[in-house]
Amino acid sequence: MEKGMVSSLADVSIGDSGSVEDGGCTTAARNIPISPAQVSNQDLSLSLSLSLSLVGLVLLHSFLFSQVDAAKVVYRRPTANVAARFAKILFFAHLVAVAILIIFLSLRGFLGRNPTFRPAHWFAPLLTAAASSALVAILWLLFVLRHPAKAIKASLWLAPSLVCAVAVLLLTDGGSSSLAFAVVGLLLALVQSLYGCWIVRRLHHAYEILSISIAAVQPTTTLAKYVALALLAGLVFSSIWTLGAGGVAAGGGSRFAPLYVLLLLLSLGWTMQAIRYTVLVAVAQLAYLSLAFGTETAVPVAFEAAASGALGDVCYGSAVIPLVVAIRGTARAIGLIAGGSDEFLFSCASCYVGIADQLVVRGNRWGFVYARVHGKGLGNASAEVWEMFIKQGMGRLIDTDITSSLCFLSGVTGGGVAALVAGSWATAADKGHVTEATVYAFIIGYFMTRIAMAWPQACVAAYHVVFAENPQSRRMGSCIPTRLRELRSSPH
Repeated sequence: MEKGMVSSLADVSIGDSGSVEDGGCTTAARNIPISPAQVSNQDLSLSLSLSLSLVGLVLLHSFLFSQVDAAKVVYRRPTANVAARFAKILFFAHLVAVAILIIFLSLRGFLGRNPTFRPAHWFAPLLTAAASSALVAILWLLFVLRHPAKAIKASLWLAPSLVCAVAVLLLTDGGSSSLAFAVVGLLLALVQSLYGCWIVRRLHHAYEILSISIAAVQPTTTLAKYVALALLAGLVFSSIWTLGAGGVAAGGGSRFAPLYVLLLLLSLGWTMQAIRYTVLVAVAQLAYLSLAFGTETAVPVAFEAAASGALGDVCYGSAVIPLVVAIRGTARAIGLIAGGSDEFLFSCASCYVGIADQLVVRGNRWGFVYARVHGKGLGNASAEVWEMFIKQGMGRLIDTDITSSLCFLSGVTGGGVAALVAGSWATAADKGHVTEATVYAFIIGYFMTRIAMAWPQACVAAYHVVFAENPQSRRMGSCIPTRLRELRSSPH
């Protein structure tokens, strides 16, 4: 059989070597006859193998390339930023300074305190209000995540109602300071009620974008633990903070008391905002990766990156962005009141609005999303993302977005609950410090709720940024394009 096969082969041969003898290698050329059909089959098999290999390499390269891109987004460290580094150093120095101030005020106030001051009647209402505000923040966050439309509607009527109730509680105290804060509360409740009527036409878009964006980040147990840890950090700091505030109250009528209160409030605001923006940066990173790449990252990695790599930007933004938001909000209000009037009273309105528009370019919450995922400083990231918004024609959409307002109303709701708890307790126990306990509890409750609301606010911010980067992405849906068409067709 072998002889017949050999005799039928054509005179085609190739050189081969490699005979092995006794474990050694010798090179002896051999002539191996091969038929034309075998050559054709071998060429076809070789070509097919090479083609499949190339296709496999291309697919493997594409897969690895996409994974590397996503990994770069997750692990890319921010570039050097002098402002962020200075803000981080200043933030930790401020924590040391405020700790010394709290110790000083506590010792000074309680060693030589006013006989009318009773520590139990001070700390029990405030600590209970702080604990209740943490519970309200968690429950409100769950309500927003499960029923965003109902939560938005509830915030529109709960916030003014609770503020009005707090104002009535302060009126029962009868003091001059209580009367002043009660008037402010009633005015705030009136403004919130009018605002709720004014934004009725924007509510549908707010429902839609909030529902779509929060779906990008699944509420896992790990994420809930980190948010609860942030709330715990806020609760611990606010509890320690009440020692300093109590020291001021126990010290009586010191001439430096207003200065001490101002320093304590600034410290409370900066620290709670830093905690809030840490949550916002971490959740925004999770939402961005889900919306832009369809991938997920570990929750601990996101929070570790926000608390370490982006801490400088967080400290800088927590001091600057609230100020920019306040200036821009007042500028828009003045612009609406002034309209096209050129009277002397409103002669500086356009100038003030222009300054506010320049400030928002250098610092905004969308910059946190862009800064973290692209490794840029907050100032440059804010400018770039705002430029993208203008390029995509999203300027008016961002201006009319009410997510920030709804988060503010949610914070007012939490603050109102905490104020009612502390104020009612202080009124029933001792009417000596009802106003201070009520106002401080309101501020603490407001910030605690804002920490929790950083989750949905981060999702909406990431949604805006991802759409501005790639409006044709299929993951974005038609929410923003539909809203843009509505705004273009609407004269106002």
